Amino acid sequence: MPTSQTYVTVEDLLGEDLSDLRLTILSGDQHLDNRITNPRVQKPGLAFAGYYAYIKPGRVQIVGESETEYLKTLPADERAERFDTITALPVPVFVITKALAPLEGFLKRCQEREVPVLSSPELSSTVIKRISYFLEDYLVPRTHIHGVLLDIYGLGVLLIGGSGVGKSECALDLIARGHSLVADDRVTVKRYPNGDLVGFSEGPLRHHMELRGLGIVNVQDLFGLAAVRERKSIDLVIELEHWREGEAYDRLGLDETLYDILETPCPYIKMPIALGRNVSILVEIAARNHVLKLQGHHSAQEFARKLEEELERKTGEDRES
Repeated sequence: MPTSQTYVTVEDLLGEDLSDLRLTILSGDQHLDNRITNPRVQKPGLAFAGYYAYIKPGRVQIVGESETEYLKTLPADERAERFDTITALPVPVFVITKALAPLEGFLKRCQEREVPVLSSPELSSTVIKRISYFLEDYLVPRTHIHGVLLDIYGLGVLLIGGSGVGKSECALDLIARGHSLVADDRVTVKRYPNGDLVGFSEGPLRHHMELRGLGIVNVQDLFGLAAVRERKSIDLVIELEHWREGEAYDRLGLDETLYDILETPCPYIKMPIALGRNVSILVEIAARNHVLKLQGHHSAQEFARKLEEELERKTGEDRES
């Protein structure tokens, strides 16, 4: 089922992912469980100027040199009033950049309102970029899919299908043919704001595959570093299923079908598996064919067009005779 992490805490900002920002706590260490719910980061310059509607709930607020210098120009009582009003808004955390010293009264008011204040020696632009990327990565919708994700000719190909249909065995054959594994068995997929679906493997199964009769194998150790990828966008979904007599399968490839992942449609192929079919080569050909489609060459449509032209030509000849 689709899931979306709805928040991260202020304490999460202090983890290894953002260690390059060298964030330290200036105030509010007892309120690090405050929730950040919006991936966009703000600079509260307009709010410090008196336009408080600009502050959106759940966003990290960045206080840089321009905000600090502006506040210095205000009379002390007016500056205190701005501090009092802005800290009463739903702000989870302030981050002061360039290791600037907080203005008098700011930390005290934040402490009273249970708003942590962090500091970084980095420039505001760097802090905004890094925190925005971190929050976007954690707060986007995600889901888990039972399947295998591979990089085939630069395409992210997701193999799905019932248990025992041969997804991992097909993937292993493709890896032996020079393609790369992204995730096996449990593929984590995130949908980013630009619409990209990115799949990867979480936890100890990364770079590993489970093969019936062999157990767990380490693909990187067996085939080398080029045989694995950390993450890949999903460009094509292929569902493997056992051949069923009487089932109507697409024989020309004219039908364009889609598979929804996190409400995002992906090109989809249903591929029947039968004794004697080399599934890995079929998957490889499907990937090649999809690359041609992306380049504007649709083999099935071109064949149908030529066939229609031939029929029209023969019909015209019959009429003339």
